[in-house]
Amino acid sequence: MENEELILTQEGLAKLEAELEELKTVKRKELSERLKVAISYGDLKENSEYHSAKDDQAFMETRILQIERMLKTAKVVDASSIQADIVGVGSSVLLLDVEFNEKITYQIVSPVEADVADNKISYESPLGKELIGKRVGQKVNVSAPVGVITYELLEIKLG
Repeated sequence: MENEELILTQEGLAKLEAELEELKTVKRKELSERLKVAISYGDLKENSEYHSAKDDQAFMETRILQIERMLKTAKVVDASSIQADIVGVGSSVLLLDVEFNEKITYQIVSPVEADVADNKISYESPLGKELIGKRVGQKVNVSAPVGVITYELLEIKLG
């Protein structure tokens, strides 16, 4: 995903920007304080608090760089440009699992916004890929560890 365009919803953009701001201001300051305290304990070679804080700092700085790269290539989906009759990024879909006659709703989002527990799936996921460009009434087949699952698209909503 180095130089690829990242398609985000407005909500996803806001979350990334908020996370970046939190990391750069609050978390950096907290880690700086942790490092000062750990250094005050002396002998850095055997100082587990110091090494833990340095590891956390490296992780945080890497995350900051990741978010900055994502934001540079981000394209925000304009809610007004989402077609109500075709599935796209930002669409919410009501699906029917044909085999079990169960309904489920998902929102199609970017990979960084995906959260299955919140019913948000990536447009890069197997189901997301199959749904993009589909219309109400169409069926999609998705390969899963349990076999092929067939869904019928019952409804498309914006956001």
